[in-house]
Amino acid sequence: MAGPVVVGLDGTPASMTAAWWAAGEAADRHLPVILLHSWTTQPLNVPIAQEALSKQRYGLGVLQRAEAELLHRYGDLTLTTELVSEPASQALLEHSRSSSMLAIGSRGHGALANFLLGSISLHVLGLAQCPTVTVRAEDAAVEAGWDSPAAADRNEVVVGLHEPGPSADLLLEFAFADAELHGSAVRAVRALSPLVPHHHADSRHEAAEHARLAAELAPWREKFPDVGAVAQVATGPAAHVLLSASAHSRLTVVGRRRHPSPLTWKLGPVAHAALHHVPCPVAVVPHD
Repeated sequence: MAGPVVVGLDGTPASMTAAWWAAGEAADRHLPVILLHSWTTQPLNVPIAQEALSKQRYGLGVLQRAEAELLHRYGDLTLTTELVSEPASQALLEHSRSSSMLAIGSRGHGALANFLLGSISLHVLGLAQCPTVTVRAEDAAVEAGWDSPAAADRNEVVVGLHEPGPSADLLLEFAFADAELHGSAVRAVRALSPLVPHHHADSRHEAAEHARLAAELAPWREKFPDVGAVAQVATGPAAHVLLSASAHSRLTVVGRRRHPSPLTWKLGPVAHAALHHVPCPVAVVPHD
């Protein structure tokens, strides 16, 4: 899809880091950027009066400052701003129908971060029709740029795969395309549950699954011959395996099922773990 990269901007440092990430991705992909601010869903700590006009002025200032900063670094970027009255989650979900990606900020780690992520972002992550990327405020590699010393060891796109099939192909396509764009390698990760309390049985099971995963990667290696790819299979909880593999990741890719109703959406436990604990940007890719 050649739609825009849309970033939800609320004036917090976290959302500005997401804007830096979105601008860099859009510049590399030759896509436009839309900076979106909802003046009706501003952060609780915004020090302005509650009148609608004050909120709109604040939101306009947020958008103008962000636009100026991004265009200073990316002069050729096609960038537009939107000040909307509908809730931020609603506006972002509407954009997801025609966008290449959404980008939203995450404030950090811990219980407070989980609460803030859950307030709006989890709703968007669970229902967006395009890939949605969360970006942490403290990610120095994003703010300084991927050619900075802060990104020196961030050279992999990690993708968590539960099982082979069309859903895995969507995640692999996203991961390989991103890796090719940025000169990174792909690390495809699958976690296995222990079969029996016997080390040799687990080892044989891992070896068989590793061969199976390598076979899944083969057509993508052929399609993206310049992208190095590693198959990693480990026995243990899926969330722990993925978090460990993401230690040197520039992007971690996880999937979630599409849902027929906004009343039934939810993210799986592995996606939740990645969103709350992986330090790099995390892309959630919807699939059937």
